[in-house]
Amino acid sequence: MERCVIVGGADINNYGFIREKLCADDYVVFCDSGLKHLEQLQAKPSLIVGDFDSHENPHLDVETIVLPCEKDDTDTVYAVKEAINRGFDCFLLIGVVGARLDHTLGNVSILLYLDSLGKKATIVDDYSEMEIVSNEPVYVCDQYAFFSLLNISGIAKGITIENAKYPLNNAEITCEYQYGVSNEVTPGKNAKITVKEGKLLLIKDRV
Repeated sequence: MERCVIVGGADINNYGFIREKLCADDYVVFCDSGLKHLEQLQAKPSLIVGDFDSHENPHLDVETIVLPCEKDDTDTVYAVKEAINRGFDCFLLIGVVGARLDHTLGNVSILLYLDSLGKKATIVDDYSEMEIVSNEPVYVCDQYAFFSLLNISGIAKGITIENAKYPLNNAEITCEYQYGVSNEVTPGKNAKITVKEGKLLLIKDRV
């Protein structure tokens, strides 16, 4: 099955970069104010979801799920759960990181949720790409200026980083001491990251 792309309402400035991440066969879900990106992304919506408190319902000839304004799930979380119910295993989230820190942190936690279900997921914004490192090695190529590893789940032990400026061997990063920020890939190599227990948020910075 094709990948599901979730479009949120956070600002996107570098549309050219984001468009390069999209594929013709993506299943694209626009969430409420994410519809403001419709024209610039040049992506045909497969599904529209929202309570439409921050963007008018465009009443397009597209399947639309209208949600109540008062609910436990944000529009973005609802969209992710709906896509899971429709059988998607691979996700790209865009327009979900921005000025609203509460929404940003909530959306980053979606990566943890999807990882717990064995789904692959990435958040892409104007400057970086984010994913979870858990039970499988993750590699970072040297096209990225920096990469950071953050403990956002409470447990992150047995961390090993190879082919990087600041390597680690069987280390631990705690939520109270996030020393895994701004590492660099060894030129010409791919950094390899593994964690034996827990999860890490990997942020790959392009600039």
